[in-house]
Amino acid sequence: MRGMMFLGNRKVELRDFADPVPGPGEVVIAMRASGMCGSDLKPYRHVAGDTSTRGVPMPTEPTIGGHEPCGVIEELGAGVVGKGLRKGARVMVHHYAGCGTCPHCRGGWAQLCADVPPTVYGMTGHGGHAPYMKVPAFTLVHLPDALAFSTGAAISCGTGTAHAALVRIGCSGNDTIAIFGQGPVGLSATQLATAMGARVIALDISAARLARAKAFGAWATIDPSRDEPVGAIRDLTHGGATLSLETSAAASARRAAVQCVRTWGTACYVGEGGEVTLEVSPDLLRRQVSLVASWTFSSGGQANCARYVEERGIDVEALFTHRWKLEQAEEAYRLFDRQADGKGVFLF
Repeated sequence: MRGMMFLGNRKVELRDFADPVPGPGEVVIAMRASGMCGSDLKPYRHVAGDTSTRGVPMPTEPTIGGHEPCGVIEELGAGVVGKGLRKGARVMVHHYAGCGTCPHCRGGWAQLCADVPPTVYGMTGHGGHAPYMKVPAFTLVHLPDALAFSTGAAISCGTGTAHAALVRIGCSGNDTIAIFGQGPVGLSATQLATAMGARVIALDISAARLARAKAFGAWATIDPSRDEPVGAIRDLTHGGATLSLETSAAASARRAAVQCVRTWGTACYVGEGGEVTLEVSPDLLRRQVSLVASWTFSSGGQANCARYVEERGIDVEALFTHRWKLEQAEEAYRLFDRQADGKGVFLF
């Protein structure tokens, strides 16, 4: 089969890989949709010796990219049993695998495995940018019949990450939340926080992305390149947001996300990599501000996100501005690299 791999230096390549065969406890999935995520830009842009990808594992050998896989079970290996595990079942993949027995793995948090370096599918293990993908059966998460495969792909990373962070900080109709960055994760957060009843202040330097955020329910929008964001948020809210969510990993946005919340407020970081400098006393301690880090989600959290999207009728499909065939991967990532449009997905 042909699979897409990241070469670094803003290059991708379609290469021949052996068709996967499931071993004991494994399944092969026929891909229906494989999403493009902002984290893909790390291996896409990577230059040998570059340390800016700290925290994002880089492939060390030819590896199929794509960590938002969604499809149907094609083949089951020996010993695979469980409710819903049958050929043709609609599934998402929780894109991590650890030892399977430590407390984190048993709780669905394989990315936090205490015993072995976890496999990250699409980074250190073959991902979804190919017709077929082999994974352990325990990574599978049911995709409700009402949801499109592309919606399942989004939930498998970007939308799932946004949902997990909002749940963790208790976002509700009592809140005004400032969401920094309106890429795929930030726009998902805007859509979900609006569904949770919160007033959303969306921030981005792209006019097109701010327009999409407004269409997704944002109460107000701010362009930090035109207006000082902390002051603008404090003016809009008469003192500061109750919550903030930072998705861009930009140092200035991270600092502003902490400074813009009011006393007793909570700021949450989900963007990978990068650094930030804060003044502990005025920014955090003397305002009783909570700073939370939220890294993706558990397998159970992924299932909860899918149920929430289904029950609330959230139009996750509206996130996608581009739908591609795998043969268009070079063009797809060249466009995605601009970070000016919405989300892309490969359909099979």
